[in-house]
Amino acid sequence: MKNGKIFLILIGIIVLVVIAFAVIDFGKKDVGDSNSEITPGEEITEEQERQTIISLYYMNSETNTLMPEARIIDVKNLIENPYKSLTEYLIESPKTENLRSVIPTNTKVNGATNTLGVVTLDLSKDFIENQNAENISQGISAIVNTLTELNDVNSVKFLIDGEENKKIEGTDISFDKDFVREII
Repeated sequence: MKNGKIFLILIGIIVLVVIAFAVIDFGKKDVGDSNSEITPGEEITEEQERQTIISLYYMNSETNTLMPEARIIDVKNLIENPYKSLTEYLIESPKTENLRSVIPTNTKVNGATNTLGVVTLDLSKDFIENQNAENISQGISAIVNTLTELNDVNSVKFLIDGEENKKIEGTDISFDKDFVREII
């Protein structure tokens, strides 16, 4: 019986030693993993830090509805006057193949200011000349939808070469009100 007890004690000691070595070995692997070399992700360049995504609204040639086009631009282009800059981007041709601008390319942005959430946008007469009512209306919607993407813009008031309340001859379009975003 003494031999049996001694045998069991020896087996118990051997089991404890094996468990102790396993715990120590596992601990070493854990420490080794935490000390392993960490490879950093791709570094962001100064230029990338200045970029933001904007939405410009253009007409879809297939569905004849306004659709946003996401564009990555340098934030420094928006610092001086974001409302004027966004409208000028909108006048340019879209990058997406099936989209088209609804603002005549010769339209100039004379000025843009924001007062209490209302952007007053002064455009050249090229915006309305030689345009039918549908094209003018689409241009208004494209501008309003683009500018109201900004948190500080609720509506847009249009001036044509500095003139307020301009009524477009031969149409029911009048700039005597502020234009708000339409749900599309």
